[in-house]
Amino acid sequence: MTKNELIDAVAKGAKLNKRAAGDVIDTTFEALARAIKKDKRFQVPGFGTFMVRSRKARKVRNPQTGAEIAVNASKTVGFKPAPALKKGL
Repeated sequence: MTKNELIDAVAKGAKLNKRAAGDVIDTTFEALARAIKKDKRFQVPGFGTFMVRSRKARKVRNPQTGAEIAVNASKTVGFKPAPALKKGL
């Protein structure tokens, strides 16, 4: 699903125009990003939990040259689906 398809679905479901639905979606994702940055997690009951995950430093290989490259430690956002969502997949 693309962002435009999501906007169309929200506009239809909430009986909003597309501009208002787009504003709602943008605001929702901005709030979600702020919550993840501040609290390191964001939970939606029945859907799942977004959380900050740490990646260790590691060495990888360039597939074209075979040379080893060092990748620094970093942080990323992970998602763990709720049992209800997993069951429906």
